[in-house]
Amino acid sequence: MATPVQPSFFIPHGGGPCFFMPDPAGNWTGMERFLKDLPATLPERPTAIIVVSGHWETRGFAFTGAARPPPIYDYGGFPPYTYDLRYDVPGAPALAARAADLLRAASLTATVDPARGLDHGVFIPLKVAFPDADIPLIEMSVDRDLDPALHVAAGRALAALRSDGVLILGSGMSFHNMRGYGDPRATAPSEEFDLWLTAAIAQPGPGRAEALQGWAIAPGGRFSHPREEHLLPLMVAAGASEAPGEHVYGELVLQTAISGFRFD
Repeated sequence: MATPVQPSFFIPHGGGPCFFMPDPAGNWTGMERFLKDLPATLPERPTAIIVVSGHWETRGFAFTGAARPPPIYDYGGFPPYTYDLRYDVPGAPALAARAADLLRAASLTATVDPARGLDHGVFIPLKVAFPDADIPLIEMSVDRDLDPALHVAAGRALAALRSDGVLILGSGMSFHNMRGYGDPRATAPSEEFDLWLTAAIAQPGPGRAEALQGWAIAPGGRFSHPREEHLLPLMVAAGASEAPGEHVYGELVLQTAISGFRFD
């Protein structure tokens, strides 16, 4: 029986270890629910997972190649117990090598890092969505040149892996202006960008890729992303599919519009 083709997603990963801390105001409740419910929307259990994180930038693209990648606690100022969180997931060195080969075949620069662990853009949301930590997982970096077209091309090169049951997740935030969180003045521009982004994502592959190139001049675009490293994982997820994208999560978080998207 053929392995069902997995979708690709752009998911929000929240703020630091937010899902594992008290949240009396319920700021992260809806996002946590979305992540918990995500596995039930898949055609079957993934054979492996690739997570593109906005918290890892390299020259060219890179993949983690460790057999047991440790967590990287790349957040600061949180309670001591959040630096003891574990996500002891198996790595997938062979998948990392294959993914790098696919990018090189598309004339993109790609390497495998045999030592690097998983940053919080990976292990925090995955600890919510796949708490058993039993699906082999690799992390993928974003290219430090921050070129949207390059990241769409990387997603396109990886698309074949979906037919092998590999789930591709872009992990970032659709709004990532640290000064805007909690500020009511950020609501309107974040919503403007969210509407634009949702419309762009709903287009099929070629039109979507062209639209995403212009994200910075979209209404609220540069305000929503003073620096775009948290938006680029979306470009990879979008590039991995030619089908119109679907808005599958959205709410106001800390008075800013945050969304998640699926690509079949």
